[in-house]
Amino acid sequence: MEISEIIMLVFCGLFLIPSLASATRFDQWWIRAFDFPRIQISILIISVIIIGIIVFDFSELIHFIAIGLLILSLIYQLHKIYPYTSLAKKEVMEFEDEDPSDNISLLVSNVLTTNNKYHKLLEIVNRRQPDILLTLESDKKWEDALKELEKEYKYTVKVPQDNLYGMHLYSKLKLEETEIRYLVRNDIPSIHGFVRLDDNSKIRIHCMHPKPPSPSEADTSTNRDAELLMLGRDVKDQDKSVLVFGDLNDVAWSRTTRLFQQMSGLLDPRIGRGFFNTFHAGHRFLRWPLDHVFHSNDFTLIEIAREKPMGSDHFPMYINLNFERRAEQEQEKPEAEEEEKEWAQDKIDDAEPRQKGV
Repeated sequence: MEISEIIMLVFCGLFLIPSLASATRFDQWWIRAFDFPRIQISILIISVIIIGIIVFDFSELIHFIAIGLLILSLIYQLHKIYPYTSLAKKEVMEFEDEDPSDNISLLVSNVLTTNNKYHKLLEIVNRRQPDILLTLESDKKWEDALKELEKEYKYTVKVPQDNLYGMHLYSKLKLEETEIRYLVRNDIPSIHGFVRLDDNSKIRIHCMHPKPPSPSEADTSTNRDAELLMLGRDVKDQDKSVLVFGDLNDVAWSRTTRLFQQMSGLLDPRIGRGFFNTFHAGHRFLRWPLDHVFHSNDFTLIEIAREKPMGSDHFPMYINLNFERRAEQEQEKPEAEEEEKEWAQDKIDDAEPRQKGV
């Protein structure tokens, strides 16, 4: 066997690792990190397959096995990201009437604590005029810079922190029963409560920003997974109109986020429409969707968009939804299997949450 073929076999083996690792249930940060760049991994696998076909003369069985395993690995990766392409069926219906009767618009922005381009976010807010603005990683400096918004956004919940997990909620619509909770760790807040629409409908809201698995943040994904899955479990039991939004530090196609959806019964408006990659704003070829808006099946979609960069490592995410009860009869809720529910409860128990429910 020629040296070029041996080198190629090594590369084939290396590019099987991302699929093999992400298919496991291990929660070490370096394993769960393979959940994120599935688009990039797919492109690299395709490149290796093409090069392998050129290098191999297919005179030996190992050549066929190597390319065959890579093709299976590619199919696995594409299967995960396919729902977030325009080829897939849309999970959320389009709003079809001319004028929205009861809409609610949200802007979610991880501002990056060290970012001081406050005016760029203010420009987006002034242009979009969302009903609700959620900022993440916002500290006291960001709070002061956004003070002018409070003329229009009379209802606020402020949690300024310097640890990259501060959050601020601004709303034109009335907020009720709001509370700040620390579900898993005493330095990672989340905001919960209700918002009243113009027709007096009451919508439960949950604003989240769990800690990601990474060498600088957390050795495992256990706490992040537990926070999301605990919310998913409790949202299902509440059986109300719900909005969940924030930087979940997890990609839309990961097992945890998909299970969160199944447990909560909430819908993802990106399915069938696109990736809407919000991180990293500074690296064009290293982006994936970390900022999310999930909602109950009594909403239809008016608009969803990734906004222009505003100095942060995240793009802001904008969404406009129309609240309409009739949509419940036409939009099917995701459902979790019993085995998956048991795995989720094990995850929650492993994290030893500070609070037992949301």
